[in-house]
Amino acid sequence: MSDFAPNWADLYESIAALDPSAEAIIQGDRRITWGEFDDTASRIAGLFLHWGLHPETRIALYLYNGPEYLELAYGAFKARCVPTNVNFRYQAEEVQYLLADSEAEVLVFHGALADRVAQLGDALPDHLLQIDDGAAPLLEGARWYHEAVAEAEPAVATDRSGDDLLILYTGGTTGMPKGVVWRHGDLFHTLSMPAYLAAGLPVPDSVEGVTDATRQLRAAGASPTMISAPPLIHGTALFLAMAAFVRGGKVVLLESRRFDANELWRLVEREHVTDVAIVGDPFARPLVAALEEREAAGDPVDLSSLRIISSSGITWGYDTKKALRDRGQMVLLDMLGASEGGPFATSMTLPGQDPPETARFTIADRAVLLDEDGNVIPPGTDQVGVLAVRGAGPLGYFNDAEKSRHTFRTIGGERYVVPGDYAKVAADGTVTFMGRGSVSINTGGEKVYPEEVEEVLKTHPAVVDCNVVGVPDEKYGEAVTAVVQLSSSVEVTDQELIDHVKARIAGYKQPRHIVRVSELVRSPTGKSDYRLAKQTALNLLGLG
Repeated sequence: MSDFAPNWADLYESIAALDPSAEAIIQGDRRITWGEFDDTASRIAGLFLHWGLHPETRIALYLYNGPEYLELAYGAFKARCVPTNVNFRYQAEEVQYLLADSEAEVLVFHGALADRVAQLGDALPDHLLQIDDGAAPLLEGARWYHEAVAEAEPAVATDRSGDDLLILYTGGTTGMPKGVVWRHGDLFHTLSMPAYLAAGLPVPDSVEGVTDATRQLRAAGASPTMISAPPLIHGTALFLAMAAFVRGGKVVLLESRRFDANELWRLVEREHVTDVAIVGDPFARPLVAALEEREAAGDPVDLSSLRIISSSGITWGYDTKKALRDRGQMVLLDMLGASEGGPFATSMTLPGQDPPETARFTIADRAVLLDEDGNVIPPGTDQVGVLAVRGAGPLGYFNDAEKSRHTFRTIGGERYVVPGDYAKVAADGTVTFMGRGSVSINTGGEKVYPEEVEEVLKTHPAVVDCNVVGVPDEKYGEAVTAVVQLSSSVEVTDQELIDHVKARIAGYKQPRHIVRVSELVRSPTGKSDYRLAKQTALNLLGLG
């Protein structure tokens, strides 16, 4: 791997200077050129510097999709500040936790989220920027984003470093959200290497090389026009947008705040989209249904521009892959990855090929299987180990050295990322997954920590004890399911228990099933038996 470790602001500036009139971001009727993108980001950086922010200051983005998200990330890079994501589904207490954990000094939020921000009181950062989406008046203590940026003097470019940071908060598998700390240089190699190689170009080893590669890609009509179906608060969406930008491409954003498959296909046709990113079947199923609806109406979707559909984070089944493959000449790329890095394994379907069976993957180029002592397990041994990716990756979790030691390891002088997926690897590289070494639930691309939901359920007077598990679900991949032991003296409906959770934490964490048991079985030491709870839920729901 090259020693080239660029700063993303330097890369974007070089691409903006190449052709300022080229389009960078599209959302609805808004069409933003690279020159406008760069100017806005410079003004954001100027605003941050005017406030006296220093390198590594965290900028919390509590936002729906919009050009502002990408502008703020770029502006933070220019000022050497650190953008951090805040899930727009989070309620006030969850936002407060993340702001405290990240030690953010700036919070940028959409007006539709102002009521939650208002509940934070003294827990708010010093600087607040509100994006006017027509949903709420200006919150006391905040400034309108567009006014503040327009009035700011553009920052002058300064020396930056590939060691500057981006923090991506993940729902976690064994606790509350954790901030994954990425260096710019490591993120460049992680994102750019497969993108450039897929385009038939060597990975650039200088900023000038990135500019030259962009010039070649644009001349060949190979710069991407990409849509990410998941919101930019997710690593999949943000990182693929960054990978599109660094190849001189443009990013098309959905306007709907809930995924609308029909809108996505309309944009594919209107903007001649080449790349679409999804998160497994929760997105693929409605996309296929929308295609079928258009066909039934005698107006099939024009998919001729589409070159690749990629997915990461949740199961993408054979049936939906085949339905998409049958309708176009795109590549289908299914990746097993994590906010901590990856991919660990991939599954690729080329035009004309039949997709592999569901969840059939091949170990990725930089991935290996490790035993308990950190030794590499050769393929074909039938030995179970943990999947790891070596080389460029995050530094660790923000302000959590203990958890970082378990996931981000240095073995024999080489860096490894080991999130905890247990697997076996056959001699031909085929990966058989054994399960995550934790009990997190992946529902619709969101990670849910069971104990958080359990603690909320236990505050209901009818709940004596409970365990929360995930069960298979066609739409969401996994459905959050509460196995509950209830008091005989308090009557409660399933919906009342669900509403109790929904009122206190993000809606995607609410149980979709309530399974009642006469007694919740725990180990002699009082530990939850999630395996038994899950099997009980499967049996009683008729899924076992």
